[in-house]
Amino acid sequence: MTFFNSLFRLFLVSRFLESSLLSAEVKEGEILPPTIQKLMKGYNKYLRPFFDNGPVSVGMSLDIASIDTISEINMDYTATIFLRQRWTDERLLFEGNKSLSLDGRLVELLWVPDTFIVDSKKSFLHDITVENRLIRIFPNGTVLYALRITTTVACNMDLTKYPMDKQTCTLQLESCKIYLIFLQYLPRPEGGYNVNDVMFYWARGNDSVSGLDTLRLAQYTVEDHYTSVSEAVYETGNYPKLIFHFQLKRSILYFILETYVPSSLLVVLSWVSFWISQSSVPARICIGVTTVLTMTTLMMGARTSLPNANCFIKAIDVYLGICFSFIFGALIEYAVAHFCTLHHPHCNNTLMYGHRMHDCEDEMNGIVTTIASDSSRKKRRKDPPDSSLDTPDDPEISAAAQNQSQTTQNLTPATPNPTPPVKIHISILRKIQRVMNCCRVQNPHYIDNYSRVSFPLSFIMVNLLYWTYYLYF
Repeated sequence: MTFFNSLFRLFLVSRFLESSLLSAEVKEGEILPPTIQKLMKGYNKYLRPFFDNGPVSVGMSLDIASIDTISEINMDYTATIFLRQRWTDERLLFEGNKSLSLDGRLVELLWVPDTFIVDSKKSFLHDITVENRLIRIFPNGTVLYALRITTTVACNMDLTKYPMDKQTCTLQLESCKIYLIFLQYLPRPEGGYNVNDVMFYWARGNDSVSGLDTLRLAQYTVEDHYTSVSEAVYETGNYPKLIFHFQLKRSILYFILETYVPSSLLVVLSWVSFWISQSSVPARICIGVTTVLTMTTLMMGARTSLPNANCFIKAIDVYLGICFSFIFGALIEYAVAHFCTLHHPHCNNTLMYGHRMHDCEDEMNGIVTTIASDSSRKKRRKDPPDSSLDTPDDPEISAAAQNQSQTTQNLTPATPNPTPPVKIHISILRKIQRVMNCCRVQNPHYIDNYSRVSFPLSFIMVNLLYWTYYLYF
């Protein structure tokens, strides 16, 4: 019983389609010229050409009219294109040597490929003053179908080297894989032509896309473009796909004038405090805080045109971070110098520092002289006196002195020569003192003198490494 119900419903559907086609032919016959009436007689737009004789080949070509916007925030681009499709329909053969250009509204009478733009977020067909599409039929049955479309297409961008980056975007044309099923008993649903039904190809290879050579963009230049043919593999089958690749290179001049030069000048401005006296606390603090706040504002402004979800560090973030570090370092430098000045109130100038170092050297020399004198005294005390020198004339006194010397030698234990260990200790003390002097600030005014040289040299070296890496690697 279920089988007969299915056959009955299928018969009703076929009769409905047949009656609708006949009524359309009668209605169209009232307004169409005789040549078109002859072509449309018995024509079924729901069946593709060569329905039983293999796939139909559809040639594609593009004309890029404009690329309006390229958004890094949304990672997409908006372009206006002329899409031309060309195929052969054996049912549209007619005699003559001239083509027939039809009104775009007559496209509803013909079979057309179910082409769509992959990754399209929003698209529309221009309709001012009428729908911008063209139908042209040639005597050999070739059909030319042209459309003017504005579409917003997703483009995955790698912003790691922004603004010195290159982006490769694509425009993909594919056969629609969505079946428009309005009754489950239709033997062949409309749409969804796979590679067994339709084959896409570029009409003139890489020359199938035109308009990019004369295209002018605000922040980009088109470096290269090429075409490719592929197949989209889905669960429902394999579908033909055409891909147009184009590479965009960002113009960095705008960012140099807008971000890089101001941030570098802020860093140089922070170095002015190194030439201001340490006693001018308000002036140096004002320069440091102002440059830090200005740099923070510049960093926030540079990120407004970028995605909020920063899943990668961009080149401009690295440079702004470097500049902020140098500016903040200049502020910290004054804090350290001022702190050292408070702990060295008598070191107000280099002359006093030199006198102090001279006194320290004299004190060290005195300590060394004292240690050497004690060592010599111990050595003389250890060595026995020479009997041949300074011998008194009185033999009794001489004998008493010899007895006293022998008694002293017997009471004093034998000790090694202390001179080498003392010298070693002195050298070790001097080395330790040199190391401590390196870690200790003797004169706070020298901090500014060192910073005047170290900060600019460090900034130049970091810039060389930055630009070399992001431009050549």
